[in-house]
Amino acid sequence: MISTAVKKQGPFFWFTVLCGSAVLAFILLPLTELLTAPSVGMLRETLEDPDVVRSIGLSMYTAGAAALISFLFGTPLAFLLARKRFRGKRLLESIIDLPIVIPHPVVGIAILSVAGKNHVLGQILHELGIRIMGSVTGIITVLTFVGLPFYINAVKDGFEGISPRLENVSRSLGASMFGTFFRITFPLAWRSMVIGFIMCSARAISEFGAVVIVAYHPMVAPVMIYERFEAYGLKYSQPVAVWLVLVCLVLFFVLRMLTLSRPKTP
Repeated sequence: MISTAVKKQGPFFWFTVLCGSAVLAFILLPLTELLTAPSVGMLRETLEDPDVVRSIGLSMYTAGAAALISFLFGTPLAFLLARKRFRGKRLLESIIDLPIVIPHPVVGIAILSVAGKNHVLGQILHELGIRIMGSVTGIITVLTFVGLPFYINAVKDGFEGISPRLENVSRSLGASMFGTFFRITFPLAWRSMVIGFIMCSARAISEFGAVVIVAYHPMVAPVMIYERFEAYGLKYSQPVAVWLVLVCLVLFFVLRMLTLSRPKTP
């Protein structure tokens, strides 16, 4: 019955299948070549390289820190955007989305512009002993900048999927807004927060252009891949790239599992 139904599909169906196949080939062919080019021995040898392990570990640590910062500061803002209508809301949402479209080197230059000694904020940071350029703090700052929109948008969608009636009932029973949020809204939106956390982390792990301007050292994985490609070519950069792709694949596999199992709220 299924084969008969497929045969009855019109030209438009086959056109969509053709376009879908082209898209999959466009994505899978380069990645397949990348993943199969290094031998198992090369992958094992790369993973035993302390510099590679350190760079991948630093990427995961800084990406996780950026996602955690996004969780702490982005969750209240996402709730505000999901629940309130106010003048300038669309402008605020556009500003939040700006890091998605700004060229990555521009992000690094913009951050250094306010972190330098010629800026008031930079002078304050210098007095406090906080260094942005060439530091882990600088890397986390950059990754938070580029990953924050992904977290806020994912969590905002989650809050919008929760009926405000549940919060109104809680408030009518005497609960405070803080109590309502942590007892009603937060538990219902936790999947969206985890999805946003993963999206932010995955985006942060892949960042190169802004990081290389703010902090070439200590070296995160994308910067190490670039350096090894420049110095030694594909042979020595591919194994590191494979491990980074596998980390991202695990993150997005978890993301898809959470998305598929996402329950519908009343």
